[in-house]
Amino acid sequence: MRALRRLHVLDWLAGGVLACGLLFLATGLLPAGPAGDAMVRIAPLLAFLGTVIVLAELTSRAEVFDVVAAGVARAGGGSYARLFLLCVVFASVTTITLNLDTTAVLLTPVMLALASRVGIAAVPLAMTTVWLANTASLLLPVSNLTNLLAADRVALSPVGLAARMWAPQLAAVAVTMGCLWLFYWRRGERGADVYVPPEPHRPADPVLFRVCAVACAGFLLAILIDAVPLWSASAAATALAVVAFAVRRRPVLRLSLVPWRLLVLVPGLFLVVETVDVNGLHSLLASAVGPDGGLLGMFRAGAVGGGLSNVLNNLPVYLAGESAVPEGNHQQLLALLIGTNVGPVITPWASLATLLWFERCHAQGVRVSLRRFMATGAVLAAGALLTAVPALVLTG
Repeated sequence: MRALRRLHVLDWLAGGVLACGLLFLATGLLPAGPAGDAMVRIAPLLAFLGTVIVLAELTSRAEVFDVVAAGVARAGGGSYARLFLLCVVFASVTTITLNLDTTAVLLTPVMLALASRVGIAAVPLAMTTVWLANTASLLLPVSNLTNLLAADRVALSPVGLAARMWAPQLAAVAVTMGCLWLFYWRRGERGADVYVPPEPHRPADPVLFRVCAVACAGFLLAILIDAVPLWSASAAATALAVVAFAVRRRPVLRLSLVPWRLLVLVPGLFLVVETVDVNGLHSLLASAVGPDGGLLGMFRAGAVGGGLSNVLNNLPVYLAGESAVPEGNHQQLLALLIGTNVGPVITPWASLATLLWFERCHAQGVRVSLRRFMATGAVLAAGALLTAVPALVLTG
């Protein structure tokens, strides 16, 4: 009973979603065939998700992010405009290379701690983190679980997906930068003209710092090699970090490092959406998306993906929408991916990353007005979709 009382509300949510999925399977609402196919498909995704989050957590414990964040603030030299650009790059690179959930879980507290340490307003840094966790997640398969599913469907390697998505990614980040500056970073919002750069951050254990930095760099290189599965690249890098901590700081290695909540929630979401899909959602989505593989059909797919993601959640919405897109309409499928990646910035539950971000902000006492979050997020979602979808035509 004590263990149950310690569970977070999101733990109960994850368990409830999985229980619903298993109940649908047991009662026959979900046939065993589609359920088995879904589980086989997501097994490597779960292996990747579990290992990359552990890698990121250990990298954070080794103070790699702290060193980089302090370096970013120092490089800004007291200029908010320069700091803004550097924070955008920092959050974007973290999302693109280490997954949007990593940005939400680990980069958020680092940025908030940095804000407190140097007297920077916390909300602009917090919003930079959550918005770019979503809108900067288009480029590589590792950036988002939806990307892994899309890359599998259209048979694209990491380099191939990047070749198709670089223009939409640039467009989405550019719109995000404009919205961030307008709503959160300009002088009237942040409340200061300059800031005092911090001292360099020196990690407590330089050996762990170097090993984890090398592990991350090796992982980033490995994901560009087509012959290396993503889950095995993340597992190898994580193993290196785990060995280093086993030698240097064994008490850090606890089962709580494993993202159990996500590993429970993701299979549950897949089972639930498969149930809804086989019981009528597929025909509704097929009608909404339509068979047009041209620009109009791409806009429809992107709008349906982004809109439904804010009502439900982007991961199951992408999965359901994928089956509604005609088999050969790869451009339309990638437009759906854009919608489910850059669109879920309006409601707190639209993506797992946003849910995790809200939890971290609440834990550190940072409050963001929900009304303002949703209003500014709606402007960003519309602007990002209207620019990123046409940009996809350039690479098609």
